[in-house]
Amino acid sequence: MASNLITILKLGLTVTFLYAVIGGGVTTEAVVSCNQVITNLRPCVSYVTGGGYPSSNCCSGVKQLSTAARTTPDRQAVCRCLKSLVNGVKYNGQNVANAAALPTKCGVTLPYSINPNVDCNTIKM
Repeated sequence: MASNLITILKLGLTVTFLYAVIGGGVTTEAVVSCNQVITNLRPCVSYVTGGGYPSSNCCSGVKQLSTAARTTPDRQAVCRCLKSLVNGVKYNGQNVANAAALPTKCGVTLPYSINPNVDCNTIKM
């Protein structure tokens, strides 16, 4: 399970930015948990690591997480969760490219580009 989690977040770092930047509303406390992030992105691991097309379960998770990350604190929490889980995990350019393509392939529009070097503190609503 730890191996799956690391693999998910290996590209999730990139995907993290995707989910952390979507939403609406204003609050000061994050409500999106790291477990929620992991659960929603787990179906995306095979796409991020292997390419092709994301599964319907993956896109459903992407959309659910996008809907849940409605505030700046939520988006930053998602980003921090993914960054902490991928810390020390190696990823390659293809994984990053697949993760960056995930929003478009799942029909989610982001006003930011996905980047594994993102500073979570810069993510805003």
